[in-house]
Amino acid sequence: MLCWGNASFGQLGLGGIDEEIVAEPRRCDFFSNKIVRDVGCGSRHTVFVLDDGTVYTCGCNDLGQLGHDKGRKKPEHVGALDAQSIVAVSCGEAHTLALNDKGQVFSWGLSREGQLGLSIMEEYVRVPRNIKSLSDVQIAQVACGHNHSISLSREGVIFVWGDNRYGQLGLGSECKKEMTPRPLKSLPGIPFRQIAAGGAHSFALTPSGAVFGWGRNKFGQLGLNDEMDRACPCLLKSLRSQKIAHICCGEDHTAALTKEGGVFTFGAGGYGQLGHNSTNHEINPRKVFELMGSIVTQIACGRQHTLAFVPSSGRIYSFGLGGNGQLGTGSTCNRKSPFTVKGNWISHSDFSHHTDSIEGYYCVKKIFSGGDQSFAHYYHVQNCLPPDDFRKCNHSRQIWTINEELIQRWLSYCSGRLPLDIVNEIDKVFSSAACINGSFLSTSNNDHYRTSAKFSGIDLNAARLLFHKMLDSAPPQIVQQVAASLEKHLIPKLPSSPPDIEALRLYLTLPECPLMTDPNNFSSLAIPFGTAILKLEKAPLRVLENWWSALENTEFMRLVQLFKNIVLHLLKLAKTGIPHSERRIFNTFLNTALKVLESLHRVNERSGQIIPYDKFYIHEIQDFIDIQNDYVNWIQQRALCMDVNQGLPEGPDGSLTICTYPFVFDAQAKTTLLQTDAVIQMQMAIDQANRQNFSSMFLPVVESVDPCLILIVRRENIVGDAMDVLRKTKNIDYKKPLKVIFVGEEAVDAGGVRKEFFLLIMRELLDPKYGMFRFHEDSRLIWFSDQEHAAAAGLHGG
Repeated sequence: MLCWGNASFGQLGLGGIDEEIVAEPRRCDFFSNKIVRDVGCGSRHTVFVLDDGTVYTCGCNDLGQLGHDKGRKKPEHVGALDAQSIVAVSCGEAHTLALNDKGQVFSWGLSREGQLGLSIMEEYVRVPRNIKSLSDVQIAQVACGHNHSISLSREGVIFVWGDNRYGQLGLGSECKKEMTPRPLKSLPGIPFRQIAAGGAHSFALTPSGAVFGWGRNKFGQLGLNDEMDRACPCLLKSLRSQKIAHICCGEDHTAALTKEGGVFTFGAGGYGQLGHNSTNHEINPRKVFELMGSIVTQIACGRQHTLAFVPSSGRIYSFGLGGNGQLGTGSTCNRKSPFTVKGNWISHSDFSHHTDSIEGYYCVKKIFSGGDQSFAHYYHVQNCLPPDDFRKCNHSRQIWTINEELIQRWLSYCSGRLPLDIVNEIDKVFSSAACINGSFLSTSNNDHYRTSAKFSGIDLNAARLLFHKMLDSAPPQIVQQVAASLEKHLIPKLPSSPPDIEALRLYLTLPECPLMTDPNNFSSLAIPFGTAILKLEKAPLRVLENWWSALENTEFMRLVQLFKNIVLHLLKLAKTGIPHSERRIFNTFLNTALKVLESLHRVNERSGQIIPYDKFYIHEIQDFIDIQNDYVNWIQQRALCMDVNQGLPEGPDGSLTICTYPFVFDAQAKTTLLQTDAVIQMQMAIDQANRQNFSSMFLPVVESVDPCLILIVRRENIVGDAMDVLRKTKNIDYKKPLKVIFVGEEAVDAGGVRKEFFLLIMRELLDPKYGMFRFHEDSRLIWFSDQEHAAAAGLHGG
């Protein structure tokens, strides 16, 4: 281990040295031949976690922040944690959090603001204690601000506690401090990859690079283009397209690392800690141009300085405050631009193939920083492991996602009873919208970093394969647990207004789950899922419809088929008889499935037909629905001024009217519907004419009309006479029965003339501008007034 910076309290772990400042990296002999797993740096103390899970601390212990009462100048073992295997630590100004391999959190140090999460009145705690209120949760990450704490659970929930005077807990401005961990409920369903905390500000990062910040913003450290504090999480829109893979915080500044190895910084820049060759504050993220051309894979922030590691050269760069030697440049000058930390740095590739003596060369494994101290863990043997890359995920420190490894672990218990911890794990994964939304990301070319309102960032093929791999061969206990978790916990809690587009991904992936397509689960899973879709507010629904429109036709067809199958399943149930008491529930279920189909149909039409329009037809519908009756009910609804799109589409007898959704009718069903409509329209036209004639008997101003459309034509000029009458005819008259009167002929064959009349008229009217005609099987003529209506009946072309 190399260390440099402020040594006045022994926080570098160098033992009883006289210097208070170590201005260039110095070997800490205590760590020779030891592998360090993690380092946490407080303002005046440091915590080290070794590869075997043991914890050592050094530095100031005035407020119990070391967790022991031993010496302070060199790292001392924290015996109270001997029974634990610690995997990660984080330090605040004077408190420490430690995370063990079982996901439990221990805390010690200053407790005045509730930052230990122990709900105690003591000012500080000298011995590590378990935060019992988190004992039912598996924690994946911990992060400390000066006086506040954050943790991320494996099921994707962020917990916060401690000081909130600047809104750094994200719980709103009413709460000034929180003594015990509280879930941050304003970000439901978002899959988080990492959390970070600064002096009094906090961040959460998603796997696809969306950054949410909250808390103090006096210097622009939230990157939101202003200097207003935020008491609730806010999205940094300017970073969404930058593929952010890691984030870290100083006291009042922030640094973000991109997937390509670029670095953005923002916030306080008074000491040059932003690396922009100035001492200006930056309220928007700004790229550190002097690091361009080099791929950075690790960043670390101290109180007012920043480190960056470039593996190609093996060098560490530093910038910012240097008064305590924390930049490692050999001087105590501040640096406004990246400057190489002193040392015989060598890249991993050069180090592995070095033929000369390698004594005195340092091959960096990982950098750490905090307070005014900095550390570099390094290798000094050949064939060593490559350095850590902060852009890559450590899956043991992430939220659960459905992947090959997890499924294999679950399926390894295919015989016998499932262990309780596996049952709980399955339950938590499938109860968590965040876990589902973080699964099946499109890893080809890191496509998921392009997630937007037009692109979902998920691989539906991977979702389908993994769901089938898990459920097709899983023992009944696993299948039942997945179904129960989806039914009781996940689907009922889906919000109508998700906080971010990444929280919408499950609306695409869940339909790929075989449980959703099983008719036995339609009422418990698929229909409630459809209800959740319909509950979405306009903005998220628009995003989902955009994603639907971008689906492959086979993927889109599977979604359409799911809801068609639900409709058919419900209609079959109705055929067998539904108790009157359950009729309203049945109608609600059927309406839900049809409304989702309606949304899919709208997307299909708007997108120029992802699948042919006839794929929405439910050909069996006439086996279950009396279309004539249904249409009459629908007409009656409209007559009662009901909004058939918003109100309950039920007829007077309580039955649901399928005519509200005509796109499910095939040509045969539509023909029946149109014939029914023709009869109704004709009767209405006759009734209207009769009413008008009745009124004319008493009111001279009202003209009498004929209840039929009368065409008086001459045999020798049938077409001309007919066209003259038709041009002068009002629309309402076309709905009346047609009466043709021939003049100038004696004893004509009425049938022959009628047929000849229609053929001649049709020849004239076949021009599409007049509409379209079709002979029905019983020789009746159906006239469609325009191409749209003809298409609705399944007629295309001539």
